[in-house]
Amino acid sequence: MNQYHIHIGGLVQGVGFRPYVYRLATGMGLCGYVDNSNEGVLVVLQATGRQKERFLKALSESAPAVASVERIAVTRCDDGHRYTRFEIAPSRSAGGDITRISPDIAVCPECLQDRKRQAHRKNYPFINCTHCGPRFSIIKELPYDRAVTTMGSFEMCNKCREEYTDVQDRRFHAQPIACNDCGPCYTMRDAEGVEERSYERIVARVAEVLSQGGIVALKSLGGYNLLCDADCEAAVGKVRRLKERDAKPLAVMYRDEQAVGDDLMLSDEERAALTSWRRPIVLLREKRGRTPWLNDGYKSLGVLLPYMAIHYDLFAAAPGLRRIVATSGNRGGRPIVIADGEAHELFDAQVDLVVSYNREIYNRVDDSVVCEYDGLCRPVRRARGYTPEPLHNLQPTEGILAVGAEQVSSFAIGKRKDILLGQYIGELSHRENLKFFEESVSHFSRMFRFDAGCVVCDLHPDYSATVWGERYAAERHIPVYRVQHHHAHAVAVMAEYGLTGEVLALCLDGTGYGDDCTVWGGELLRCSRSEYRRLSHHPYLPMPGGDIAAREPWRMAISLLYSLFGEQMPLPPDFVERVGHDRIRLICRMIARRINTPLSSGAGRLFDAVASLLGVADFNRYQSEAPQKLEQIADRTTSTIYPYDLDNPLDYSWLVIAVLNDLRDGVSRAEIAAAFHRTYAAMWCTELARQAAEQKLSRVVLCGGVLQNKLLVDMLMPMLRQQGLQPYLPALVPCNDAAIAVGQMAVASAWINGCR
Repeated sequence: MNQYHIHIGGLVQGVGFRPYVYRLATGMGLCGYVDNSNEGVLVVLQATGRQKERFLKALSESAPAVASVERIAVTRCDDGHRYTRFEIAPSRSAGGDITRISPDIAVCPECLQDRKRQAHRKNYPFINCTHCGPRFSIIKELPYDRAVTTMGSFEMCNKCREEYTDVQDRRFHAQPIACNDCGPCYTMRDAEGVEERSYERIVARVAEVLSQGGIVALKSLGGYNLLCDADCEAAVGKVRRLKERDAKPLAVMYRDEQAVGDDLMLSDEERAALTSWRRPIVLLREKRGRTPWLNDGYKSLGVLLPYMAIHYDLFAAAPGLRRIVATSGNRGGRPIVIADGEAHELFDAQVDLVVSYNREIYNRVDDSVVCEYDGLCRPVRRARGYTPEPLHNLQPTEGILAVGAEQVSSFAIGKRKDILLGQYIGELSHRENLKFFEESVSHFSRMFRFDAGCVVCDLHPDYSATVWGERYAAERHIPVYRVQHHHAHAVAVMAEYGLTGEVLALCLDGTGYGDDCTVWGGELLRCSRSEYRRLSHHPYLPMPGGDIAAREPWRMAISLLYSLFGEQMPLPPDFVERVGHDRIRLICRMIARRINTPLSSGAGRLFDAVASLLGVADFNRYQSEAPQKLEQIADRTTSTIYPYDLDNPLDYSWLVIAVLNDLRDGVSRAEIAAAFHRTYAAMWCTELARQAAEQKLSRVVLCGGVLQNKLLVDMLMPMLRQQGLQPYLPALVPCNDAAIAVGQMAVASAWINGCR
């Protein structure tokens, strides 16, 4: 009989992994113990060589659904002790290493059943077990024990403690374990300040208010949500005014999967994402009738299913309620509210009911958003259910703090060879979001025992993240590394897929500070982790008014046609009528005299211009509204590809002329939009095939916010494969600027460790 030390790394805390190991070992008649520590899970096993192999095989194959075994290290050693049984040792805290923290997990079916059959948990709304419940949102530091979560102030009753200490129980060491006698509880306050603490009466009242067209602010897992009947246009309008969100689509929670299927198309991949334990918002295509008060100008809708017990109870109490708006409780792009005092201050006079609970949210985290691209559901916004799952890097990342970009902000910290990407934060130009950013960096540093040895930021000198990172580094006397925006985009994809050597990188974005001090965004790079070279790019267009041109696509429409045709530009008559001759002349003068007209190669600006020319949108009321609506109106049955110059495929003058000709000839906007997308994809495919042959490279990484365009991606990916190229589209992190911190860290790691 030999003794083995088995070290297991990955997502193995807070997911029932130790009881699983215990049951596995005892079922095989083996002796030893399993131990939780910062480094992961350690198993000391007395076994024969054959028994050890059987144990290891079962360990990976039958692990709990939420667990993720990333590495198993086995060493043979003998401490001289002979074990007579298998035990679970208490958690230890030692060293600077850390194990993974589980994301928050939707309430599981078993717990929903337990609410019906367990007397002490009858209808209890905060029920959980080792397979579900809050994790990231309540944890303060590692190792994961109740005392270092926001459940620390709730003392377990005798019944819960029995379950907590029973290795055969599903709630063995479930840190948030609670029941009606010892756990958190809800409180409801109405507009007159009257409070209610009976859960049954709270649910009944909320269901009544929602059914009558009212609005409720409800404290969710990672922050407050605003709820209303999604089929009540007046109620949705109130929510929009409260959020200062006039036009952007709103997320909708359906009562169940069948109700989703009645309204929206569901592929197997989308269905799996929708019903998964992560419970993200899934962008789905509508089957029929439009609801413009929810998603004006769109044929898709962001949909999610209940993930807390109270969600199920609300639908049960309101049989006539098919679906509810469930949107972040915030205003004007600020962070989702987590503090009860702030929620009452913000919402008491604006909504019918505020429903809170007396457990603190330590880490604020919004809902995640995913969309199916090229057969896989990929994140558009990475937050609840995903954060703080790490990515593995090939080189050490210890001590690297990557501060990311500006608009879709996320930061990352490095531990060992892991990249721990923070949750979605938002646009850092808002002071409150910058405070959220600082708060989250502080929380991650505490949780993961992180001590920054350097800071990595974007080249753009005016990004709030860059300014903050430089100040942070100066205060700590640590070095600062600066990484070009699109190099970071590309290397984020390389890091995700573990790519080494050189690749072609197609970076389609709106904005990125370039080496030549212009605005980049439609680039083809040849790059490794440490270096890059710009091979080709969109023709430069002036941005009349600078950043304001990104908010007013009509300016880019004039810029596009003026650059191609000069003062004789063939502007569509309805465009001239909407914009007006005076404004057109003003923009032309600005371009001619080069007054506040920085140059941009951004793909986003081209899509803006075409959307405006087609009359889809002349203003972006929220980020990328015009390009998104251009995609939405496209007729997906159209297979037209306009002619273009095969020798110079990035010369989009041919494409613009074809669009204008079709518009003049009365071709529908839906057909023109589709032909524009398909031609644009074909042009880049031709350019990539040409460069791949010249550069002798076949791997292509795809990155940048423009590639959130599902229609474009679903056209481009098969085209590239038909050319014999291997495209890589991110699947673990968004392709937008939320991935910048991942790329920054991987680049800095390569520089520090002398790798290409």
